[in-house]
Amino acid sequence: MTYHEILNVILVHRNKILKVTILTMFFLFLILYFIYPVTFNSQTTILPPESKSQMGSLSSLIGGQDLSGLLSGSFTNANSQLYREIIKSRTASEYVVRKHNLVKYFDKKNEIEAVQELSGRVNIVINKEGIITLSVDLNTTIFPMMFDEIDSVKNFSATLSNSFIEALDKINREKLSSKAKRAREYIEGQLVKTRMQLDSVETALMNFQEKNKTVALPEQVSAAIETAAQIKSEIMKTEINIGLLTINLSDDNKELQALRKKHQQLQAQYNRMELGNQDYLLAFKEVPELGKELATLLREIKIQNEVYILLQQQYYKEKIQENRDLPTVEVLDTAIPPQRKSSPKVVMSTIAGGIFTFLLMSLLIVFSERKTYLYKQTNNSENKIV
Repeated sequence: MTYHEILNVILVHRNKILKVTILTMFFLFLILYFIYPVTFNSQTTILPPESKSQMGSLSSLIGGQDLSGLLSGSFTNANSQLYREIIKSRTASEYVVRKHNLVKYFDKKNEIEAVQELSGRVNIVINKEGIITLSVDLNTTIFPMMFDEIDSVKNFSATLSNSFIEALDKINREKLSSKAKRAREYIEGQLVKTRMQLDSVETALMNFQEKNKTVALPEQVSAAIETAAQIKSEIMKTEINIGLLTINLSDDNKELQALRKKHQQLQAQYNRMELGNQDYLLAFKEVPELGKELATLLREIKIQNEVYILLQQQYYKEKIQENRDLPTVEVLDTAIPPQRKSSPKVVMSTIAGGIFTFLLMSLLIVFSERKTYLYKQTNNSENKIV
């Protein structure tokens, strides 16, 4: 059959095709509007994670550089994808399922099935600014208007969306607390070690003074002690910080490598001073034996005192962070009951159904007419032969 013949067949049977199409659209509209389950989703928006942590800064340990993000997990440029993965995690879904008893609501056998069901209903969209939009699809039963459950589904959809924010915040706080705990435990160990070293040096100084009475140090030696103590304390602070960051970073991390390079430079600077470089006021090897011993003791006490004070400050910061209970997720818009359903799209679905029905009916009629046409052609040929 040619295109003209096909078009002619459709025009001839247009009344039949249009009648079936209109009836189909009418019944489809009734089904979608009155019978088909209605789906709602209530959206909530979250600001992206900050690049800087809320935890205590480590800048005091490394001369102004802020590495606190290493403890909070945001030093490695944590972004909205991190929040997305937390929300999509089984842990977050379990929190929401248990809070709202969704095993019964979804009519599932156990919590695992309810978690799988809920996870499939979560929608997460991240825009180019990193703002996260979260929603949970929730649908009514069939005949939603008859059972008057639309309002309750709207409200519950908003509740579930907000509950996922609570789950995100809870998991994030636990993560921060866990990292702060590891940092606190490490600093606590360093505090004990530093305290023991300080006690040992103080005891040695007391014994020295009892044995040798008073030993006066030249002014230049005192200045050299101050300079050496500052350099040595920087070395120790850098060593402590390297040990702390090693907990959270791999060896090839750029920040960790930078700290190690800084440590090497400081150590080289200190070694030059110990060896009597002319750039410094005085070399310790030129100090009389008793004076040198006293200078060494005083220098070590000063170093250990400074490090101990800094460690104490950082210890209490991490201890506070470990026990803090402040929100870590910034919500831009909380979820509220939606005014419109997300599906079904009654008008668009009805039109699409009508177009599909029209094409299907046209196709069936064309095939039917073509079959009839071929059948007649075959009969005519047989009659001619006879």
